[in-house]
Parts: sequence; structure tokens; C-alpha cells
Amino acid sequence: GMDGAAPAASPAGLSAYVAMSQLLGLTLLGTTGAWLGRYRGGVAWHSPLQFNVHPLCMVLGMVFLQGDALLVYRVFRHESRRSTKALHALLHGLALLIALIGIVAVFESHRTKGIPDMYSLHSWCGMAAFVLYLLQWLLGCGFFLFPGASFSLRSRYKPQHVFFGIALLVLSIAACLLGITEMLLFNIRESYSLFVPEGVLANTLGVLLVAFGLVVGYVLTRDDWKRPPLAEELALSMDFKTLTEGESPGGGT
Repeated sequence: GMDGAAPAASPAGLSAYVAMSQLLGLTLLGTTGAWLGRYRGGVAWHSPLQFNVHPLCMVLGMVFLQGDALLVYRVFRHESRRSTKALHALLHGLALLIALIGIVAVFESHRTKGIPDMYSLHSWCGMAAFVLYLLQWLLGCGFFLFPGASFSLRSRYKPQHVFFGIALLVLSIAACLLGITEMLLFNIRESYSLFVPEGVLANTLGVLLVAFGLVVGYVLTRDDWKRPPLAEELALSMDFKTLTEGESPGGGT
């Protein structure tokens, strides 16, 4: 009678790693805010400080929210797949929107100050990350969220989707590291090598970004932490298999 009354607990260690990722993510945002507030004059839109909107939005959108969107399937292990999928897509969509604001900020700031665009390695990697991220999101919605893609097409595309999900987080973090270095070389080139507080704080931000990526990556790649399929999903995929492979659903019973 009591079968399936309580969902199985999360695997040992998963909650600790997820908590660590969130702590690192919030520390990341705090450190970015502290750097911009304490040393770069803060953040404002229509002002010389418009550029500072860029690093803040990129860390929030392309790193923290992107990482959290990837963790959705590990955290919400027993909710229905449809609602988990919707949350996954929603968080990625929000990350894209925030990143877009960050990109507009840097282009507008450059235009106001007469600085050329898109010549640095940081800008190339960053733009590649954003465009690929947008493409990944659109394909993900097309294949998994909206009905239409066949089961076999979905299962063929899924490994690519999963791989690029992790790869894009790596690329986003790499672009952030290049951006931090570039900002320091533009602003404190003379004193950077003297271990001035701003340099140390920004370097610390870089180390935190790497740590966040490592923790999220670890959670995502542990096989035994993958979301277990719910009973109805298993039944559904068996039905799908039978329909697509043309065997009789009864299996000869």
C-alpha cells in the first residue's frame, strides 16, 4: 500500500554541491558589485557609467543564471518533466535577456565614447558565446518544449544539446575571464603588477567564476546524479519506442 508514497531522497552529496554552487553564484554577484561600486564608480544607464552595466549583466546572465538553468534537472528530480523543462527554458530565456541588456550597454557606451567595437579576443569569444547560446535556446525550445519534433529526432539531438549546454557555460566563463583581464589592463595597467586591492579583487572574481563552473560541471557530469525517469515517462517512452519501431504495443501478450 505505501509504495511510492514518498519520493526518493536526493543522492548523498548532491544537495551539498548544489548549495555550494548557489553560495559561489551569490558571492560572484556580490564581488562583481563590490568591484564596480568600490573601484569603477557604480552602475548607471545614461551616463559614463553605462559600460559597468555590461560586466554585471554578463556575470548574472551568462554565468549565474545559465548555470542555474543547467542545474534544474538535478535539483527538481521528482517534479513533472514538463514543468522542469519549462523552468529550464525560462531561466535560459531570462539569462539571454539580461545578457542582451549587457551587450547593448557596451555597444552604446563605446559609441558615446568613440571606442571601436569587436576587435578584441574578449569580444569575439563573448559574442560567439551569446549567439551560440541564443541558437541553443531556440533549438532546445523547438525540439523539446513545443510539440512537433519526433521522438527519434529528439533522442538524436539530445546528446548535442547536453554537450553544448556545458560547453557554452565554459565558453561564457572564459569570455568573462578575458573581459576582467581586459578591464584591468585598460584601467590599472600601471599599478596592476603591484597587487593593488582592485587587481586582487578582480582576480578573486576570476577564481570564483572558475570555481562556480567547476562545481556546476561536476554536478552535471556525475552519472549517478542524473534525474531518474518518472514512472509515467518510462511508460511513455516505451509507447513511443513501440510506435516508432513498429512493434505491436502488446509485445505478443
